[in-house]
Amino acid sequence: MRWTLANRLTFARILAVPLFIAAFLAPWPIGPQIAAILFALASFTDWLDGWLARARDETTPLGRFLDPVADKLLVVSALVLLVARGWAPALAAIVIIGREIAISALREWLAHHQSRLAVSLLGKLKTAAQMIAIALLLWHEPIAGISAHAIGLWLLWLAVVLTLWSGLDYLRQAWRELVRT
Repeated sequence: MRWTLANRLTFARILAVPLFIAAFLAPWPIGPQIAAILFALASFTDWLDGWLARARDETTPLGRFLDPVADKLLVVSALVLLVARGWAPALAAIVIIGREIAISALREWLAHHQSRLAVSLLGKLKTAAQMIAIALLLWHEPIAGISAHAIGLWLLWLAVVLTLWSGLDYLRQAWRELVRT
């Protein structure tokens, strides 16, 4: 097991999850904003750890395993908190979480059949829209007179569309392997 810088960042993202949850649930008036900042920083490490691993030629089996786990913990925790507080629609959270579970299961199944599912541009766009939307929804308060919540909701629904579209694209890519066995 190699603890590369990228793997450390991924592990730090996992450790950030209880911190941003605690900030969001704290009885301080700025708790949600602190949570939004922690979420945004953790989201940035998702991009950074992948870039570092590729740039430094330090991709590892540990990193390939931990990265999606960290992402799902971060996103699912945030969506559950937002729905519980009434700041995000449950339907959007269900679609996003359901797709994450389905695609994770598909990736696992393909791995058992010596096949891989490459991350697509659609998947990357979905992740970007989703992370920005969640950060804005966690922030909740207006920024310079502009409703962070309204923009966050718009981006969340865009993320839902991209979630469904990229999920179907991944199924299309894997279809031959799925029907072959």
